[in-house]
Amino acid sequence: MLLLVLGLVWFVVRYQRGQLRQQQELAQLQEAAQQQALAAALVAQEDERQRIAAELHDGVGTILALAKLHLFAPGSPPSPEASALIDQAVAEVRRISRNLQPATLQQLGLTQALRALVQAVPADHGPEVRLEQEGTLGRLIPPHELMVYRIAQELLTNGLLHAQAPHIVLRLGVQQPGLLTLTYSDDGQGFDLAALEELPPPGPHGQPVGMGLINLRSRVAVLGGQLHYQSQPGAGTRVEAILPVTLLPVGTPTPTFTLNS
Repeated sequence: MLLLVLGLVWFVVRYQRGQLRQQQELAQLQEAAQQQALAAALVAQEDERQRIAAELHDGVGTILALAKLHLFAPGSPPSPEASALIDQAVAEVRRISRNLQPATLQQLGLTQALRALVQAVPADHGPEVRLEQEGTLGRLIPPHELMVYRIAQELLTNGLLHAQAPHIVLRLGVQQPGLLTLTYSDDGQGFDLAALEELPPPGPHGQPVGMGLINLRSRVAVLGGQLHYQSQPGAGTRVEAILPVTLLPVGTPTPTFTLNS
């Protein structure tokens, strides 16, 4: 009887361990599938950005330029107001195109692209935005360079829209090769982090979620990184993204810049 009981206990324990191992393996497979789906969705998003940027630059921009030529055709009285509006539209198309497909990122790298992003914030009627860097950062492989840029862009955009802060700081830290820390901080109104974490994900029609949590989490997750928040009402906000990245070898030519690289 004792041997029978011991055998039964051993069988139950072994069965439970097998079930637990199967559940863990299934959870890992599901997580891997989610990450692949997420990466594919972000690739599609970047492809769409590039397509729209090309259409804006080559299509709408060309049409506006032709409209200006016809506006000042011989025998037609010039209209300064119309010309100014067209020039404004051309400038806006170029700005949107640059945001959708940042040429500076491909040509000069992440640091210069982030500096251009910060300098694009109007100094006369916006917060003071600074970019700080700790350590020397080389070129990253294109998918990682683009993903880090999008994370910084999301952080800065949300800060400009919601923080109501007089000062914003983006800090790029390189503690060791292959590990990058991107930190956003402001002295704005802050938010209730506990309440924000309880918000549901965006609905089928894209209902907004505060501070762009979904976009940030998605992009950080694709890189296999970590995201940490510190905020409370009236005390500003600090967001830290710890991102494993892959550096290009020194002397590598400027890479073709696509997320599929």
